[in-house]
Amino acid sequence: MTHTSLSFDRALKRWLSTIERLDPETVLLDESLGRILAADLSSDIDVSPFDNSAMDGFALRARDIAKASPATPIDLEVVTCIAAGDYWEGTLQARQAARIMTGAPLPAGADIVVKVEDTTKADSDQHVRFSSAASRGLNIRLRGEEIKAGERVLASGEYLGPAAVGLLAATGYVQVPVFRQPTVAIISTGEELIPVGDTPTRGKIRNSNSHSLAAQAQAAGARVRQYASIPDTLEDTVATFRQASTECDIIISSGGVSVGDFDFVEEAVQSLGDLHFSTVKMRPGKPQVTGMINKLPFFGLPGNPTSAYLGFELFVRPAILKMAGHTRLQRPVQTAVLSHDIKKRQGLRYFMRGRVRLADIQEPAEPSSSANAQDRAHSHLVQVTGNQSSALLGSLHEANCLLVLPEEETELKAGTVVKCIRLDMEERVEL
Repeated sequence: MTHTSLSFDRALKRWLSTIERLDPETVLLDESLGRILAADLSSDIDVSPFDNSAMDGFALRARDIAKASPATPIDLEVVTCIAAGDYWEGTLQARQAARIMTGAPLPAGADIVVKVEDTTKADSDQHVRFSSAASRGLNIRLRGEEIKAGERVLASGEYLGPAAVGLLAATGYVQVPVFRQPTVAIISTGEELIPVGDTPTRGKIRNSNSHSLAAQAQAAGARVRQYASIPDTLEDTVATFRQASTECDIIISSGGVSVGDFDFVEEAVQSLGDLHFSTVKMRPGKPQVTGMINKLPFFGLPGNPTSAYLGFELFVRPAILKMAGHTRLQRPVQTAVLSHDIKKRQGLRYFMRGRVRLADIQEPAEPSSSANAQDRAHSHLVQVTGNQSSALLGSLHEANCLLVLPEEETELKAGTVVKCIRLDMEERVEL
């Protein structure tokens, strides 16, 4: 066991190095949204499977209206009407047109579609009038324009968003190979915890951590298995951790990670596997216990609600994503200008709950005298969201970002440019 306190960057790298991607599974197409593809997939057909119209209009030969103008309009005979899903067996001849709907197959002989709005009614009901020329290929979707038969549609490792699901549907995939979603064990420790439906008596508190952490796990795409809160005994801690290691893919606990007389998480991990590290140079949430239990990754979070939430966000969430096949594990980071002074302790990386907003162009960013012109021109301001106590979730609820304050700093003045992890954005970046 080591009690060496690691830097945040080193701790995150070491933790994620223990995380392995889970095996593939096959799911129905409509269950694949948000998953990571586990194999290259190719198309069985050309998409589109035939030349078709991109507009409601008239299909014709471009050369038949090459000399059309407002002064000398040209009338063409309308010989058929082709709806989406229909097919016309004939071939357009000189000075003929076909009424055609969006998505309908282009008739043989046609090389252009003129939309309805660019035509006028002719003297005869069987004709349509054109008052301008147009180029070949106009308003036509070509066969194989999106994908040709045999071409790769999506590659292994790609994220399946709504557009990707649509591509797979267009290329005939009823079932899709994806990497398995991890099942996360959520375990809370402490004699003081009671179910959320009970009214606390003296010395008791509702077990909010179990539910907020389960919600975070679900938001990250994991399946969740919640366990009843466990008493502050080594025997109960070991028994619950052992059970979870047979039922889940990753074990997450909250509470019991400090050095108090009733904190048994470290000892329980050691008795069942290997302890990797137990403290990180960060605030909030310095105690962070990681290791392996029966070859499964374990992460022990602090008991304070915000410390647990942020530890999950910064360490557990990227681990869940990696297990599910993602390669982009971190939320977007942007810079913003502090709207007020902040003091902090040197040697710890702070993650403060904050809110980024677009700066009013009439509102000064209150830059310090040392801020340069580029800082003054910054388009976003950020401020902390109230009380930063690790026991309070309200300021986290109000936040849309975490202000990342470097270890070496002790005081940051208004106008300083800081990095902000956007909690309200799902687009991820490479780790």
